[in-house]
Amino acid sequence: MDHGQKTMKILLTGGAGYVGSACLRWLLAHGHDPIAYDDLSEGNRAAVPEAADRLIEGDIADTGRLAEVLGRHRVEAVMHFAALASVPDSIKDPEAYYRVNVSGTKSVLDAMRAAGVRKILFSSTAATYGFHGKMPLSEDSPQTPETPYGTTKLAAEWLIKDYARAYGLGYTLLRYFNAAGADPDGDFGEDRRHESHLIPLIFLAALGRRPEVLICGQDYPTRDGTCVRDYIHTADLAQAHQLAVETLEPGVGRAYNLGSGTGATVLEVLRACEEATGRAIPHRVVGRRPGDPAVLVASSEAIARELGWSPRHSQIREIVRTAWEWHRRHPTGYGARPEPG
Repeated sequence: MDHGQKTMKILLTGGAGYVGSACLRWLLAHGHDPIAYDDLSEGNRAAVPEAADRLIEGDIADTGRLAEVLGRHRVEAVMHFAALASVPDSIKDPEAYYRVNVSGTKSVLDAMRAAGVRKILFSSTAATYGFHGKMPLSEDSPQTPETPYGTTKLAAEWLIKDYARAYGLGYTLLRYFNAAGADPDGDFGEDRRHESHLIPLIFLAALGRRPEVLICGQDYPTRDGTCVRDYIHTADLAQAHQLAVETLEPGVGRAYNLGSGTGATVLEVLRACEEATGRAIPHRVVGRRPGDPAVLVASSEAIARELGWSPRHSQIREIVRTAWEWHRRHPTGYGARPEPG
């Protein structure tokens, strides 16, 4: 935290999740006072330091309880991470995505209004853009989402903007590309009940917890036929959240892309993982997944220019190395977790 920047009380919905907990730990290490509000459906209690004091179990759909928590803890800003986030699952079950990602965001905004909290950072996504725009995508690229996941996250952005205009909220929309990596000390990493992200799936196969990695499509117009994605380390995401919340003011709205500006193919990620582990990792090519674009790469020039942010861990080999250190040290993840109540 910069000298003279006061400590802020910040509530993170989904703060026990992969990205949310990484941001919570970063904020805590940089002088702020964060608390997590999470139903633990995908989050991990063990990912929240001082969980007895910093983790409140709850559902974002419970507007009254969330408003009470915001008021009781004198929260100054909300970081809203809680969401469903699988493109294929959203195609299979759009109802759940509209309920959690849209209605859930409205509940958070209503709780903020009731408690008098006027600052929100929203965990948005590259999926709000169209898949056929010019790469790298900028904040001015057309937002024409092609999956229910992207549509519901864009609808949540619209909700936030409408509430901001009507009720004087300040907001920052942070559109991530592919969050990846683990804390550099190896203590905290990526562990979900229902894993869908490429890098942990590869390492689960390397550890024998999955039989193989499925490569979904090798007929894309890319350098090796597999999809290109822009991977960004969670530490870089967390720093962006810190910079954004420290400069956010009521009545001001901003949107930023968060990515490295470069991309790696699925096969390049696989090779980097094999290099990190020192072993061949079983894999098999299957057909394309619905909703997958060939290339998705970010331009993050706006946040670099306005907030001075730039990724420090942009090389895929470094990102993968930190992820493997976590998986190597925690081969069964965070361990047994009780089902959420």
